[in-house]
Amino acid sequence: MTPRPDATGRPGLCSTFCRELHEPLAGTAVVAVGWVVVEQPGPWGAKAATESHLDPVFGGAFDDACKKVDVRFGLIRAPGRHSEPPMRTHRVFVASTTPGRTWLLGGTVADPTELEVLDLEAVSRGDQAAVIASLPDLAPVDGPMVLVCTNGKRDGCCALLGRPLVTGLAKIAPGRVWEATHLGGHRFAPTATFLPAGTMHGHLTVEAAATILEAAGRGEIALTGLRGRSTWTKRGQVAEVAVRRLIGELDLDALTVAGEDSEAVAVRHLDGRAWTVPVTTAVANPPRPDSCGKEPFAMSILQAGAPQVGDLR
Repeated sequence: MTPRPDATGRPGLCSTFCRELHEPLAGTAVVAVGWVVVEQPGPWGAKAATESHLDPVFGGAFDDACKKVDVRFGLIRAPGRHSEPPMRTHRVFVASTTPGRTWLLGGTVADPTELEVLDLEAVSRGDQAAVIASLPDLAPVDGPMVLVCTNGKRDGCCALLGRPLVTGLAKIAPGRVWEATHLGGHRFAPTATFLPAGTMHGHLTVEAAATILEAAGRGEIALTGLRGRSTWTKRGQVAEVAVRRLIGELDLDALTVAGEDSEAVAVRHLDGRAWTVPVTTAVANPPRPDSCGKEPFAMSILQAGAPQVGDLR
């Protein structure tokens, strides 16, 4: 099957092709052991850290600093609020996704540039006390939150499909749902990240997202539309999802990615069980676009083989 062009002759919605081609979602989450998001309403450009009403010098430098320690930085805004009202404070959320050190902090700052003092290395290693010491306005948040990509300047699918998801989910879980600038994987829209776990899901409906949020509140991971947990490498994500599907394990921190080599990934259970999961790369056939309006190409797709009992040799 070849992706059909739109009325202009260019490739159409990338998310439509992804669904029609049954592209696997596992292994497509971003890689980040921690997350930092700050409220910044108003317009967002494709590169929101430097193309919004956020100070671009601060935004670019802070984004770079986060990347160096495997922390994801992004902007958020309340559902439906696309203008920029006068703001006295900006909400801030900081999350660690590492099993055993999974937590979510929230607070406010008068100006986003106050985040310059945040100890990003402590975020990366999951040291909650050190993070709070660096920015005392932060405090533990009770319960999970959801980020939904709605940035149409980044990709049309995110605005077209993400905003209805935000609107519907916000009615079910008010105060826990935020629009986000960019979560990666436009072709899986609507896509969302659930914090503090760092689990990412795609092709969501309001009902599915609500179920995933309820599971997150119980300390569980839902398999519906699961792209992976950002804690792990993309190959690790594929392997962890494969083991979860094999044994039906839903407990968030029951599994860890213990190691990997060029051929396989080791996944371990808290009860001592271990699996070796072959992970290979295949060329997508037929070619498909990874973003709206782009030409199809033969992208690479990760695939998991059958998990084998036992650790890597």
